[in-house]
Amino acid sequence: MLLQIKESGELVKVLDVQELIDPNTDVIRAQEQEGQEEQQPDSYNKKTLVFPSGEALPRCWVDANYRNGSN
Repeated sequence: MLLQIKESGELVKVLDVQELIDPNTDVIRAQEQEGQEEQQPDSYNKKTLVFPSGEALPRCWVDANYRNGSN
């Protein structure tokens, strides 16, 4: 799955989708998608990522308390 870094617009390839959808995990491992050579995996805070369309990640992926209505 590809996501986009909000600030730079660069695409990153998510290495573990389960890590991405786990609301108790704030940081995921991904690879930047630049150039023709595969980049080294790096850590990214989920709050800095959006879908390539610019849409935010679902709240249930980033907030373990989303059902309680608290932030």
